[in-house]
Amino acid sequence: MTGLTRAELYARADAYLDALVAKDPSRIKLADKVIFTENNVQLNIGDGLWNTISARRPGYDLKCADVSTGQVSWFGLIEEYGNPAIMGMRMACEGDEITEIETIISRDMEFGPFPNIEGYDKPRPIMLADVPENERSSREDMIAIADGYFETLELNDGTLHVDFTDDCDRIENGLQTTNTQIEGYPIASMGTAAQFRLGQYIYDDRLRDRRYPLVDEEKGIVCAAGFIDHAGKVVDVTWTDGSKHKSMFTFPHSFVLLELFKIVGGKIAGVEAVFVTVPYNMVSPWLGAQPYVVEG
Repeated sequence: MTGLTRAELYARADAYLDALVAKDPSRIKLADKVIFTENNVQLNIGDGLWNTISARRPGYDLKCADVSTGQVSWFGLIEEYGNPAIMGMRMACEGDEITEIETIISRDMEFGPFPNIEGYDKPRPIMLADVPENERSSREDMIAIADGYFETLELNDGTLHVDFTDDCDRIENGLQTTNTQIEGYPIASMGTAAQFRLGQYIYDDRLRDRRYPLVDEEKGIVCAAGFIDHAGKVVDVTWTDGSKHKSMFTFPHSFVLLELFKIVGGKIAGVEAVFVTVPYNMVSPWLGAQPYVVEG
């Protein structure tokens, strides 16, 4: 245990975001050695988004906390010179100090319809709600369930390695991609489990470097990190019902992500991801990263 409460961890996240908007790292207390990444690149504190942010938009404020490890995450909206972007953040604290900051920022330069800002106004109630005690899972089981989602997605052949609630929806970079209508993407009309049973995501070659740094047992949420690798070799997709479809990915690249899994009664009840495109098979700085020494 780190000794930090949920309220204190939430306050640390808010203080970091306030300092970020003010472009003033002196407002936060950093450990002598800290690891800071933005879109899978290790930077010095004060670089990257610290130079370009102009606002934090109110309304979307999705926080999770892991009091046993001193971790807090935040999903929401920021602006750079008035241009909106979706941001996912994970932060680790020891005592009064911040030791890790991991950020993914989805700007208007991603594949297809991502990011989707319109309608990304406030978190879904299910993502904010506490899970009743009789429907909570252990930390170990929650991590196994989140990993089961990645197992289902990797080289998706129609096999489910995890259970979903009937009303489980997925939001990716602000866009709901289940139980909705998206032009040119017919599978969006189906539920999460139904999509996976059809084997739509056979073109997701690898779900690698999976990490599960934050487990919020009270909220029933795992904050996971990792990569989806697309080799680009699978373009013609045949669903398990025999129908023919096309992959949108025709060249090698990877997605680096922060993803939240809401778990209720041992089933995934909601999914929310922030990801960006990076070079194919890009290495994670979180595997063997060396902290920077904070100057001054």
